[in-house]
Amino acid sequence: MLFWKKETQLDRIKNKLEKAMRKDTAFLVFGASSHKYRVYEKLTTKELADWQAKNKVTLPEPYTQFLTRVGNGGAGPYYGIYSIEKAASYTDSALTTKCVLHPGMTKEEWNHLTEPLINDEDISDLEYDAARDRVLGGMLCIGTQGCEYDMYLVLEGKHRGKIVYTSGFYPDHPFFFVYEDNFLDWYERWLDEIILDYDIAWFGSKMPGDENALIQVYQNAPNEEIKSKALDGMFKFKKISQPTVDFLKNVADQGQKDRITAIQLICKTSVDAGRDYLLELLHSDRNEDLLHALQILNWYGKSVDLSEFIKVIVQSLGRVHDPETLRHVGYVLESSGAITLQNFAPFLCHTDSNIQSAAIYATRSCNDKSESWKIIQQMFMGGGKEVVKNTIQYWGIIPHEKLLPYYKAAWPEYKSNHNFREKFMGCLKELNLPDDYFDKE
Repeated sequence: MLFWKKETQLDRIKNKLEKAMRKDTAFLVFGASSHKYRVYEKLTTKELADWQAKNKVTLPEPYTQFLTRVGNGGAGPYYGIYSIEKAASYTDSALTTKCVLHPGMTKEEWNHLTEPLINDEDISDLEYDAARDRVLGGMLCIGTQGCEYDMYLVLEGKHRGKIVYTSGFYPDHPFFFVYEDNFLDWYERWLDEIILDYDIAWFGSKMPGDENALIQVYQNAPNEEIKSKALDGMFKFKKISQPTVDFLKNVADQGQKDRITAIQLICKTSVDAGRDYLLELLHSDRNEDLLHALQILNWYGKSVDLSEFIKVIVQSLGRVHDPETLRHVGYVLESSGAITLQNFAPFLCHTDSNIQSAAIYATRSCNDKSESWKIIQQMFMGGGKEVVKNTIQYWGIIPHEKLLPYYKAAWPEYKSNHNFREKFMGCLKELNLPDDYFDKE
């Protein structure tokens, strides 16, 4: 008699590890080149029991099942899962203390908890370590995302078994609890999203679910926060289907709080599909709308014809009044040849040094600098040494006799630098002046 054996979650995970490796043979997924979808040798039941006894802790069961039936670390989100021994060595805080973190922690709670770590000028090393252990207590560090970002497993309390993404102790930035309730669900979702070819650069930070599931969450959400998270979850899709585009257009047309997010998602799949929305934003009297349109075009418009948008952007330059918007104007127009010193003159000669600096950077590829020497001279006269230094850094040396006095004043600071010296000498050569021109009194 044959007995049918139900596939368990652990069986699925083992099978999906193989599928993920076949899907990502070039190891293009972030961190895959480190772990190569391989897990370490499994722990025996005795080895796990000995470790728990030694550390006086009982690990959550889904995690212990992974350690004893899949592998003692290895393949996993980001740079992979630490072995239990490495996890213990990377966990500075006490494993058996109370975990004080929780999902939905308010900024006020977080700031109160981390105040000794943020304002630590007069705190001793012992006091700092104690404050840090209080924040990270009751958790095991199971892996890293790189830099200051790590992954912890909660070992006790109401949220035992959940994964927490940690970073530096910054004001107003509580640590992030992932959506899944346990290690295995989180781990299996990672494999699913690789197999489905999702964008998992920041895996786990977006709401889980496919397009239909997230639409359902949005439509049934009890509050605006959940609606926003449902839409944000769609950024993990590299492309979205036409029914989802239609849904997003409906959200955008209703002019709700999530309108900009909906437009951004539409344009991520097709800038042409979001054309009318982008033009509306570009023509808006609201500076934030102009900035949003520029950001979207910068993110998603690099491989499409932007000539229609560029014409509107150039016509809208008079409505730009802050460095951030001006920077994004530069990003979008940079490859189009639409940036000239003439149309950027109001920004290059602006009294706000931040706007002026953004304009200098934005015009670094302009070809009309020598012809527009009067604008540069006006800029040098009004801005002083810092403006000259900024232009030398981003533009090089502009060969025009009217600008030579300003370069001569800056020469002592640059003449010992080989790269900059060559630029100064090139200017003199182009103007048929002797090499010692800048050194003469």
